[in-house]
Amino acid sequence: MSVILAIESSCDETSAAVIVNGQMQSNIIASQSVHEEYGGVVPELASREHQKNIVPVVEKALRDAKVNKNALEAIAFTRGPGLLGALLVGTSFAKGLAMGLKIPLIEVNHMQAHILAHFIKEPAPQFPFLCLTVSGGHTQLVLVKKHLQMEVVGETGDDAVGEAFDKTAKLLGLPYPGGPLIDKYAQNGNPEAYSFPKVQAPGELNFSFSGIKTAILYFLRDNVKKNPDFIKENLADICASVQATLVNILMEQLTKAAQKYHVKEIGIAGGVSANSHLRKIIVETGEKMGWNVYIPDFEFCTDNAAMIAMTAHFMFKEKLFAEPDVSPMPRMKL
Repeated sequence: MSVILAIESSCDETSAAVIVNGQMQSNIIASQSVHEEYGGVVPELASREHQKNIVPVVEKALRDAKVNKNALEAIAFTRGPGLLGALLVGTSFAKGLAMGLKIPLIEVNHMQAHILAHFIKEPAPQFPFLCLTVSGGHTQLVLVKKHLQMEVVGETGDDAVGEAFDKTAKLLGLPYPGGPLIDKYAQNGNPEAYSFPKVQAPGELNFSFSGIKTAILYFLRDNVKKNPDFIKENLADICASVQATLVNILMEQLTKAAQKYHVKEIGIAGGVSANSHLRKIIVETGEKMGWNVYIPDFEFCTDNAAMIAMTAHFMFKEKLFAEPDVSPMPRMKL
């Protein structure tokens, strides 16, 4: 029997989850609204909010799971990648609790956890499967051979797709977080109203999003010069066109990778996988290509401790425990 408490604190969500024998018993998430007025996550404020939230979040996770802390067999935490100050809060709390309870620590890679979120609920992908991992900080194509054996076969050489969404939202004057608002307005717009250039990154399966960000900036600047109300009058069409371009870039590379590695099992993970257009297009493409497509529930797409707990479950079985002096790795690689 394995009873594990997992903690996630890589960015601006403080989350704790309890997993018992691979079955999720609780998943508590405290979001931080303090960043909204700044138009993005402020690292120092994020770490302060984690310090305020972590004890009540952990207590509620244990309470909801009906698990006493003395019944825990391991404490898992996000080691990286993420914001150093935010990671420090979760790491320090996990280390202190594990030391006090005299139980093992399990360090989890945040990006690996996003992929293993597919195993929280059935149906789960069969191995090998290809996962498109898309978030504010990462855009990767990962070939998953086993639960704990993964190979990055494509990634962004500059900006992540989530950053392109958020930067566009900021240029449009939308509040933070802007990615979900682009998704919302795009549903009433024409995705073919405007076109933006797609830059091919070096490497067959890699991505590049810095060029499209610049193109959108110039596009908006030039049109606002001609018509100061351009954005207001065409917001839905702009959002739909930008979203369609970004999703098309992702799907082109995913399709290439699936053909190259002869994989029919396809998953998506990370915060941007909550985007309704991406979810729709990957399902439609899957039907055409004969893929089996797997999309985690919304609550497991954005940052959450359930995915950390699921990863820890597989690591616990292999007795992959961390040393007591483990420290955060903000640039931790998959």
